[in-house]
Amino acid sequence: MEHTPTGPGRELQLAPHELIVSKTDASGHITYANRVFMRISGYAEHQLLGKPHNLIRHPDMPRGAYRLMWQTLQGGHEFFALVKNATIDGNYYWVLANVTPDYDLKGKLQGYYSVRRPPSRAAIAAIEPIYAEMRKIEAAHGKAAAPDASRDWLLALLLEKGCSYQDFILGLNADVLKAKGVAG
Repeated sequence: MEHTPTGPGRELQLAPHELIVSKTDASGHITYANRVFMRISGYAEHQLLGKPHNLIRHPDMPRGAYRLMWQTLQGGHEFFALVKNATIDGNYYWVLANVTPDYDLKGKLQGYYSVRRPPSRAAIAAIEPIYAEMRKIEAAHGKAAAPDASRDWLLALLLEKGCSYQDFILGLNADVLKAKGVAG
């Protein structure tokens, strides 16, 4: 990763071995952020703790992707995604995110645990036009209908490909995950 600000709109990259780790409460407010998260995002710990995780949301991310994420998590399942995040100074970074619901011993949702790693460059190239189309769909719908409209378009696209969003994302990143020993 580059260690100094490079100006607005410049991509920062995690080193191959780096992981961003964060935890949130059940409403998505940050309760823990590791040093890698703070360093790449540019936020200090006091600027992150207690804030909604969407503090780092990049405007290039379609709302429908987050709708799909929340529906998956609320169903009790983990979620994998390619996510473009914004830094405090207007730069951005891509991650392969894994978000998992965190339950207490009685099965009550406590929050969410997220681990993010560098995605493959090919995965980013493959997802960018999909996310661009989702943003176009969202722009053509009212604010309330936009997330569902773009999510539905994405799910229809993946149905044509014969796979789920998770399988699609993991497939795009298979080489990266195998290199890390994450996938068989």
